Amino acid sequence: MRICVGGVMTAALWASIVQADTTNNSLRPQVRPMLDNIQLASADVTVSVRPMPRPSAEVHRVSAGGNARFQAWLGAFRERAAEQGLSHTTLDRALTGISYDKDIIKRDRNQAEFSKPIWEYLDSAVSDTRISNGRAALERNRQTLERIETEYGVEKEVVTAIWGLETSFGTYRGGNQTIRSLATLAFDARRAQFFETQLVAALQIIQAGDVSTGNMIGSWAGAMGHTQFMPTSYLEHAVDFDGDGRRDIWSDDPTDALASAAAYLARHGWTKGQPWGVEIRLPEEFDYATARRDHTLMPSEWRARGVRSIDGRAVPDHGKAAILLPAGGKGVALMIFDNFKVIERYNGADAYVIGIGHLSDRLTGKPSFQAGWPRSDRVLSFTERKELQQRLTQAGFDTQGIDGRTGPNTIEAVRAYQLARGFVPDGYPTLNLLEGLR
Repeated sequence: MRICVGGVMTAALWASIVQADTTNNSLRPQVRPMLDNIQLASADVTVSVRPMPRPSAEVHRVSAGGNARFQAWLGAFRERAAEQGLSHTTLDRALTGISYDKDIIKRDRNQAEFSKPIWEYLDSAVSDTRISNGRAALERNRQTLERIETEYGVEKEVVTAIWGLETSFGTYRGGNQTIRSLATLAFDARRAQFFETQLVAALQIIQAGDVSTGNMIGSWAGAMGHTQFMPTSYLEHAVDFDGDGRRDIWSDDPTDALASAAAYLARHGWTKGQPWGVEIRLPEEFDYATARRDHTLMPSEWRARGVRSIDGRAVPDHGKAAILLPAGGKGVALMIFDNFKVIERYNGADAYVIGIGHLSDRLTGKPSFQAGWPRSDRVLSFTERKELQQRLTQAGFDTQGIDGRTGPNTIEAVRAYQLARGFVPDGYPTLNLLEGLR
């Protein structure tokens, strides 16, 4: 379930694609659908059997008189699906009568332009209300969560935090028919291969009898159930924890969904007892060039360089760790461990991982982040991020692509530019930095 990333995005920028700030909506950063065991070069590059060429975006102005082009595509898809072992009975039951949903395409198109800094994301993801609701949900399901923790070695607070950010503890699981959503997105040209793979997987789930077509409900992007699994992730990792013979992540009973999330983390290397991250205080002479995901040291080695936890204590040697600066040198600083990477497999946005980790900490009674955030800063828009990449590349600091997404290549290009100009090399793209390039 490495969620369609070609690298880790900075939290301030990938938090831009979260949904509206309400406790009833998922806080999953979008355009990161789950895809198991496949490393992707970008959010739009996917792996599946190659379907027939799709029409361009212009063609998708489907007529109101019957979605003719969509229906023609659907007929060709049925043939491809049958070749992959899906029965005509399943295809008839699931696909007959479905139509193109232009609202889903509108939502998919409108994601990239929005921009929300990490502090605003966390204000909602780890709000007092969400913490209170999380503690109540944990208490209501304590016996189940403790059995899950015993079985999979994933702390109950972490599983509860995923549940909270994905569906507000089951209160908002989405109301879209999954087959219709995935068929619409598979017909669309932008990420057709990925969503056709998901559509085939969804039909396989129906054919196996885990859920009926009518009860397969989820988000507009095809994520399903209490913990929002994409169909391929469901096939690979969902479990029948309540022993009723079905892996039911859709019902009001969250047992199978919560256990499936824990199973997923466990299978990707979760280490019980290791923190996801620890808030730290950096010394004045800290070498910001070492704050990179690929530069890891034991906490005792970081301590020798003056790095302490935010309360001044030594961070125990839980394992090798990197320094993460989600808002550059002016905000919260974190020492992150391998469990950070495991949560990242669930959703690759830094903001999401920090949200899950911090919410789980708050559910255990730990305090909120102590350092402040640069709340007066304005995060770059999607268009400005593309301009930044273009100007950095033209200045000799190659970002390896102009896509408006701030991944490791762009961060390193920013860092190289900062070093060349004598700035603090925290790799954080700001409006001032863009204006300097202009």
